[in-house]
Amino acid sequence: MIYLSIDKKVKEKFIYQQIYEEIKKNILIGRIQPNEKLLPKRVLAHQLKVSLNSVINAYDQLLAEGYIYTLERKGYFAERIQAFVSQEEILNPLPADLKESVTDKSGWISLSHMTANTSDFPFKEWIRSQQKAILVHQNELSEIIHPQGPYIVRETIARLVAFNRGVICEPEQVVIGDGTISLIRQLMDIQNKNSVISIENPGYQRLYKLLERMKFQVLPVNMDNKGIKIKEIQPSHFVFVTPSHQFPTGIIMPISRRIELLNWASEGEDRYIVEDDYDSEFKYETDNIPSLQSLDRNQRVIYIGTFSKTMLPGLRISYMVLPPKLLRIYRHKYADLMQPSNTLNLFALHYFIESGGYQKHVKRMNSYYETKRKILIKELANRFGDNLQIDNIPAGLHIFIHIKSNKDYEEIEERARQLRLEIYTMKRFLLTENKQKSGLINLVIGFANLPEDKIKEAVNRLFQVFH
Repeated sequence: MIYLSIDKKVKEKFIYQQIYEEIKKNILIGRIQPNEKLLPKRVLAHQLKVSLNSVINAYDQLLAEGYIYTLERKGYFAERIQAFVSQEEILNPLPADLKESVTDKSGWISLSHMTANTSDFPFKEWIRSQQKAILVHQNELSEIIHPQGPYIVRETIARLVAFNRGVICEPEQVVIGDGTISLIRQLMDIQNKNSVISIENPGYQRLYKLLERMKFQVLPVNMDNKGIKIKEIQPSHFVFVTPSHQFPTGIIMPISRRIELLNWASEGEDRYIVEDDYDSEFKYETDNIPSLQSLDRNQRVIYIGTFSKTMLPGLRISYMVLPPKLLRIYRHKYADLMQPSNTLNLFALHYFIESGGYQKHVKRMNSYYETKRKILIKELANRFGDNLQIDNIPAGLHIFIHIKSNKDYEEIEERARQLRLEIYTMKRFLLTENKQKSGLINLVIGFANLPEDKIKEAVNRLFQVFH
């Protein structure tokens, strides 16, 4: 007879859970032999002085998991279960190098370019859009939607980018995804692996590493004051650019370079330009710069946009516009793709845009960011004086600055950590090994999530980093 150890004073576990675990343990270690009959439920309940329901629940759980089986009118029996090869493998803790530490963010000030402002987001309007989406689209929410996203949402996005960015497309050309990198992975997965790809340098490290992992030949191409150098991309099939606000330098590509780039694409077979329009909604002092895609007459530009900067990064909604030739290949390749974005949020986005809430929010934030940007630039200039140069390009959610210093990037980054200041140096964005220019530190300063009342303190900490 097997005696079970049950402690009725333990509040963390129900009685039936204790019975279940004790029997399971005895089966696994062989104390209860294969095909050995268990005590009848009433007998065990009487023996343990517990309710019959507790034993019934424990036996039902063991039966459901396959530890025991039942024979009609004969009772319950232990299953034949192989012993684990090594109990130690199960009990071993997670290796130290895989442990994650929770960073204490109290007291930190962030100058990150990757954040967005949430304090002024119209959450009430967004919730109303979600509620309408639930009310109107209950059936769609219970179904697997189109791989490219719901047509009504793609239609809305097509109208939005046509109005705001001059993008020429039909809803069928829009592909919705859960992030820019995810969409680019899909896009490049349908290309010839012998394709040569040019990418801006300095540029987006995550994109560079993704393309390398996908085994493409990637050419980091240098910049001049007009953007990517056309002569250096000649052997390529694809070129990735951020023409409306180059990341991270902020350069706005002029019309002369845009036409030169479009002509490059039209002169070769299967040449394409991938336009990442990541924060073009924010342009100060003048009207927005039209997208590169709006100038394309040969269907060689793949346009990519995101709602991460204008709304919330956590929503994970991005989109790309494919030329018809690539759209046909894409649909053949991904006919069985499960749309990765949250369906409720996609329908909510549709109503948020259709109600005018989105445009009002962007307009309001454009004014807010412009004011904050001017305050930040003024504070930086006053604090650093002649030791500072600012590439004052009135666009986007970050600025590119140069500070005179004899320290290297590692020293600057370590000192910033000590002062609880989140910064990103040019070291992060260089795709090839470039020697640091003596006596100069280049920084990307993001201001989207920097409260106005923290600007002065942020600049003071940055000054301390260099002194």
